[in-house]
Amino acid sequence: QVQLVESGGGLVQPGGSLRLSCAASGSIFRIGAVAWYRQAPGKQRELVATITRLGTTNYRNSLKGRFTISRDNAKNTVYLQMNSLKPEDTAVYYCNADISTTLAVPANYDDYWGQGTPVTVSS
Repeated sequence: QVQLVESGGGLVQPGGSLRLSCAASGSIFRIGAVAWYRQAPGKQRELVATITRLGTTNYRNSLKGRFTISRDNAKNTVYLQMNSLKPEDTAVYYCNADISTTLAVPANYDDYWGQGTPVTVSS
């Protein structure tokens, strides 16, 4: 059974930094593309950043220059480095990953979600 767990959230002052982690465990053959989403109170979930297995990244335009997504395939982990945090960054952050659990060509990917880690930016 595959499990996806986010960690690293918490309370931080404006201008501070946090590094979020998304770790996959279980019967995993390969992790494909991974995305970070966030959902603020009263708002719909929005896409933050994406990264392919080979490291190609994309970001929400308003977050470019402050957020960086990266991955360590050997550790089955994806990271989101968040710098210069603002109160409007306050949200629950989720990771979403395409994961294959069997040896197949082409790969058969299923979609997995973590339960989220809350980030609060406040003075």
